[in-house]
Amino acid sequence: MENMDWSKLGFDYHKTEFNARYAFTEGKWSEMEITGDEYIKMHMSASCLHYGIELFEGLKAFRGIDGKVRIFRVEENAKRLQSSAERLCLPVPTVDMIVKACVEVVKLNERFVPPYETGASLYLRPVMFGTTVGLGVKPAKEALLIIYCSPVGAYFKEGVKPIRVAIDRIQDRAAPRGMGDVKVGGNYAASLMSGEKAHHEGFSSVMYLDAAEHKYIEECGAANFFGIKEGKYITPKSMSVLPSITNKSLRQLAHDMGLEVEERHIPVEELPSFDECGACGTAAVISPIGEIHDMQTGQTLHYGDKVGEWSMKLYTALQDIQYGRTEDRHGWCTIVCE
Repeated sequence: MENMDWSKLGFDYHKTEFNARYAFTEGKWSEMEITGDEYIKMHMSASCLHYGIELFEGLKAFRGIDGKVRIFRVEENAKRLQSSAERLCLPVPTVDMIVKACVEVVKLNERFVPPYETGASLYLRPVMFGTTVGLGVKPAKEALLIIYCSPVGAYFKEGVKPIRVAIDRIQDRAAPRGMGDVKVGGNYAASLMSGEKAHHEGFSSVMYLDAAEHKYIEECGAANFFGIKEGKYITPKSMSVLPSITNKSLRQLAHDMGLEVEERHIPVEELPSFDECGACGTAAVISPIGEIHDMQTGQTLHYGDKVGEWSMKLYTALQDIQYGRTEDRHGWCTIVCE
């Protein structure tokens, strides 16, 4: 790994040495298994392959300025995984199982945690499949939970820069009272067509509106949306929006900095009133939005080509915690390697 060019990693899969697995059979979970095998053997009639009984999570481990390796908010990801499993009627692993596996995977693959000064990190992907063999649409009685990892590069290689976003009023990401608030593969599959159209036209991401009235802002690609104005951090509240752990952390930091935090419906007509806005998630922390283009009306909003003051403050504050540059006042980080 000493010859790895960390700056060229990008956000993609790179082989590491070990992953952790649990299998649920005959009504109980197995002990954690550690393996170097990247593949799984699955029956062609497994329920996950036919009916989308599958979920995943995403979180990161960081090598800090002090050399210590920290996993960011692993317990929160474990709880969200549990919520997804409950919604899919899958066996629900314990928080302790998930956390222990994440910690073990980071320890065993420590040499793949990028050096501090690179701005890169180790991405953890817990993923769970329903493996019951059958043809009927029914809950899976067997399941497989895998936690693996991959080093990933800095999202913004040349510094944080505003992105161009397109509003899509034609395709919906998730149905009202559907599964938009849990991290299942179907939500991401539903975004591919509109995402590809937007990318083809030069936009980084798609802003989705609510599927019921097409009136309120929901998600921004695979990330949550937020806007800043009048001393407030404002983010959508909806049953169709995934509860982003990054967004939850930013709301706390915004409050700490003296901003008023609002979680509420945000009408699309409110967009021009924001001083700055962005998308937030695990991959980039914050992707400031410089332009929003409505693909149907042709109208374009411009927020400027520079990162907003509050977006940069929040981005820096969260990264400072993740990389150990400041005190972890809220106890968000789990130190794995010292």
